[in-house]
Amino acid sequence: MSINRCMLLFSRVQHRICAISVRNTNALVDSRCVHSGSITFLKGSLSGSVSTRQGVSSNSSSRPPDTSLFVPLSIKSDVGSDGAVGAELTQPLDKSTVHPYCSANCQSRLFHQAFISFRKYVLEISMLSADLHIIFNDICCGAGHIDDLYPYFMRHAKQIFPMLDCMEDLRKISDLRVPANWYPEARAIQRKVIFHAGPTNSGKTHHAIQRYLAAKSGVYCGPLKLLAHEIFEKSNNAGVPCDLVTGEERTFVDEEGRQAEHVACTIEMCSVTTPYEVAVIDEIQMIRDISRGWAWTRALLGLCAEEIHVCGEPAAINFVTELMYTTGEEVEVRNYKRLTPFSILDHAVESLDNLRPGDCIVCFSKNDIYSISRQIEIRGLECAVIYGSLPPGTKLSQAKKFNDPEDPCKILVATDAIGMGLNLSIKRIIFNSLVKPNINEKGEKELDTISTSQALQIAGRAGRFSSIFKEGEVTTMHRDDLPILKEILSRNVDAIETAGLHPTAEQIEMFAYHLPDATLSNLIDIFVSLSQVDGMYFVCNIDDFKFLADMIQHIPLNLRSRYVFCTAPINKKQPFVCTSFLKFARQFSRDEPLTFDWVCRHVSWPLVPPKNIKDLVHLEAVHDVLDLYLWLSYRFMDMFPDANHVREIQKELDSIIQVGVRNITRLIRATETNAPPGTNPLSNQRRLGPSPVSPRRVRGAPKAQDSGVEGWQLDKSLGSRLVQEGLLTPDLLRQLQKEWSKVHRQEEEGVKLVAGNNKTKGNKKKKK
Repeated sequence: MSINRCMLLFSRVQHRICAISVRNTNALVDSRCVHSGSITFLKGSLSGSVSTRQGVSSNSSSRPPDTSLFVPLSIKSDVGSDGAVGAELTQPLDKSTVHPYCSANCQSRLFHQAFISFRKYVLEISMLSADLHIIFNDICCGAGHIDDLYPYFMRHAKQIFPMLDCMEDLRKISDLRVPANWYPEARAIQRKVIFHAGPTNSGKTHHAIQRYLAAKSGVYCGPLKLLAHEIFEKSNNAGVPCDLVTGEERTFVDEEGRQAEHVACTIEMCSVTTPYEVAVIDEIQMIRDISRGWAWTRALLGLCAEEIHVCGEPAAINFVTELMYTTGEEVEVRNYKRLTPFSILDHAVESLDNLRPGDCIVCFSKNDIYSISRQIEIRGLECAVIYGSLPPGTKLSQAKKFNDPEDPCKILVATDAIGMGLNLSIKRIIFNSLVKPNINEKGEKELDTISTSQALQIAGRAGRFSSIFKEGEVTTMHRDDLPILKEILSRNVDAIETAGLHPTAEQIEMFAYHLPDATLSNLIDIFVSLSQVDGMYFVCNIDDFKFLADMIQHIPLNLRSRYVFCTAPINKKQPFVCTSFLKFARQFSRDEPLTFDWVCRHVSWPLVPPKNIKDLVHLEAVHDVLDLYLWLSYRFMDMFPDANHVREIQKELDSIIQVGVRNITRLIRATETNAPPGTNPLSNQRRLGPSPVSPRRVRGAPKAQDSGVEGWQLDKSLGSRLVQEGLLTPDLLRQLQKEWSKVHRQEEEGVKLVAGNNKTKGNKKKKK
């Protein structure tokens, strides 16, 4: 065998593999190797990986997958029983001469990876199979052509990438272009769709609920547990027996557990197989939510109800109408106007000294909540506090405190959690900031100005029809935010154009059948990469799902159980919640029930009222852990048998948290006192960058005039502690700050003067 010929062999092989993969290869490989789906995929892969952003997918059925998601399998390097038959029939191969042939570049990442594996296999194997040995020998001796290697390369490629052999099946499984066909029960009836469109406080949901209560049977689908609870109570109080179904709770009004004809549920929990006379889908605009939009799509397309009453923003009318055309159903639109007006004021609040009864300050971070509530307390005022991670009972308790005319608490400090689900008597909405942390379409966290839809949802809480304030007002805390808010509210709400979808457990199980060695996270990635959707849909963000899948990948679970665990709604920002999730999965995998005693030991029950903010945050995390237990108890009843006992201690914990939140300013004060000198005890929740609206400062940080002291100093400065302890008045502190600023300016001017003189002297020396 010529060494020079061997030196060029693998280089030519690689070039030929790429060339063959582009043209028709029917003459070179058998019918199994040239499976149409595989060849289509291999041709497409030569154009490079195609990255598709979450939320908008191509409608092309020939779109190549993202090949970076495919993980090659390792294959054994030892041949079977044929031994050295190839060498006996021809001659031994000198493999040391083969490696230099692999210097050429392959266009496709997938082919490049397969070729590297093929080369490694040929070089490292002790004995090649007889047929492959003979082919190599013939090529090196000039008796064969390098094209003859292609079938063997394809056989190797399919061994390390099994999806090549079933690509067409995988594409069919991940075809999401006609989701209406997933619900044959709904398609079997002619549904009447009524869209109740209007802004907040327009009565649109009220009219839909009246039809729901009058029906023989009905289901209410809401975005929050609070809303489901509200309809549950309203229905039963009206004499219409109604059950409650949320992820963590099942409440049956019938003592024997028989299901009522009416049910109020969170939208993820609605049944698409139970027939109803009337169904109500609330907040339909959330169908475009990048994380939860799939639940609204499923309800709208799949509910088996004679009448579907949809409530939401007018921006969703055209899209819902178009979506219903695909099911052959027409949409009747009923428009509503706001029952009570709200006006945008021409002046900002600027100082917390200007607060009035009925004011609600809206923040977008816990740190701002803590800081502002602390400053309000310094002024001798009481305030209620509401934010997203509080338990529902605590939110309702704080809302009741704020709404009670007899309670001295007249100020509310809240996040946008008040946007839906709570009835509040608010006179004036005050935006402390116009910047909110968001998760973008790629799953990345970023700061951005609130949208018109978000601003209207929050501003609409002012002057509610059912409150004592019949007219609402909206303004900002900071003067330079006010024109921006006016501009935001003057815009039209962006029309909804797409609806979310999510892979089901059944689809992932079919994927796993074809790719048994892939991890769940990898299966999801490949599914999304191969998924085909038309222009009306997008695949929802699955980062949280993958986060949980990767966390428990090492735990032995069957695929269906693993999938259910990964759909659990947990706050991945809470380390204690994530640790508990991991322990739950590990205990479950051992087939050991998670008993009440086990849970109590894990959360260190009984718990005591919080002494500082850190304790309060931990109690909120424990409440989330108990929620997780209850959520899993309805999916795996045998393994989570003590749901009733857990619910009892959760109610006790809710009461403990309520006590903590009622005394939140004392907790903040204790946190400040216990913080090490020179540190900010709340800094872990501060935003990390300046507002895109105004580069001069971080939005939401209180201005100096809010309290007579710098807002960022309030958490840590000696001056603020002296004011809190009554050893210094705010006026004296303000005067001291002016004097310190004056001295600081004089020192800076002195430094500049000295630096200028030194520069002048240096120039003189250079001239000499």
